[in-house]
Amino acid sequence: MTHPLEFIGMISHRHSSEIHPATGPVLDAAYIARFAQAHEAAGFGRILVAWHSTSPDALLIAGHAAAQTKRIGFMVAHRPGFIAPTLAARQFATFDHLSGGRAAIHIITGGSPAEQGQDGDFLDHAQRYARTDEYVGLLRRVWTSEQPFDHEGTYYRLQRAFSELKPLQKPHIPVFFGGSSDVAIESAGRHADVYAFWGETLDQARESIARVRDSAARAGRDPASIRFSLSVRPVLADTEERAWARARNILDRIRELRGDNFGKGGAKPESIGSKRLLDAAAGGAVRDKRLWTEVAAAVGAGANTTALVGTPEQVAESLADYAALGVSTFLIRGFDPLEDALDYGRTLLPATRRAVAALNLAKEPAHA
Repeated sequence: MTHPLEFIGMISHRHSSEIHPATGPVLDAAYIARFAQAHEAAGFGRILVAWHSTSPDALLIAGHAAAQTKRIGFMVAHRPGFIAPTLAARQFATFDHLSGGRAAIHIITGGSPAEQGQDGDFLDHAQRYARTDEYVGLLRRVWTSEQPFDHEGTYYRLQRAFSELKPLQKPHIPVFFGGSSDVAIESAGRHADVYAFWGETLDQARESIARVRDSAARAGRDPASIRFSLSVRPVLADTEERAWARARNILDRIRELRGDNFGKGGAKPESIGSKRLLDAAAGGAVRDKRLWTEVAAAVGAGANTTALVGTPEQVAESLADYAALGVSTFLIRGFDPLEDALDYGRTLLPATRRAVAALNLAKEPAHA
């Protein structure tokens, strides 16, 4: 099964990145609108709105961005456990209708006990994923059930649970799922429409895809039905030499900003995804053709911080290598967030479409 190619960007509630310290108001509504509109103009299919325990509400940010755009979809990060799954199901169904069918939910269970504690969650890692498993199953049931239902599980008890409003998208809102631990992979196999992982090496990516497909098969699902999303940070220039010069400038800026914390902190102690990026970094500053790992090592790999460095055509070639493994969705964001999104639309997105189309053409059987 061949899935269509999709590009996802990422918007935030104010201008910031590893090389741009946050300034101005915590919530900059005008910047959110500009950022979303830039991604739409650049040809992205969807944008991620991230979650953090101290940040503005992701679903409300997505609602504001949707009102300022016409076409682009939204991948709204959501952590199970802080509101009832019935309420979350109604909130996302409402957003799906108000946005004209542009909603998707990105399930993030959490890899930092300290951050979870900021919202009053003190379950251990295994318990959090067990709760997520029950929670996402209930989300999908509320979205699709034509009759009220009762449920009594480990974490939730419901009586006559029901939503009058069903998602505009059928059979339900797409479910993106992140997490690389064994328990995360088991949940992903049961629930994910799209399994999302960070910019690993090709060998690591091949392993991650195989693990999720095996999990889907154990859950009685068609392994080929699950899509895969890779998150990476492209660093582009018109020549390879200039791209690597830009990469060195990014690392120097991070070193300047972090000072004594350079190479420390940032890692989520229970995040296997973070550990996998640090494992990739331990294998060298550059892996495969052009997977640059030094930023991940510098900031502790607490987020998607591996990069692909080169010209748009070279980076597109590397993305096509992941597509050959089964990746059909690329979540890309830059260190200069808004400016890079516009540049990707001009250069990287069309180059990647060409590279992946050539790859798919090469796979087709020859005809007499």
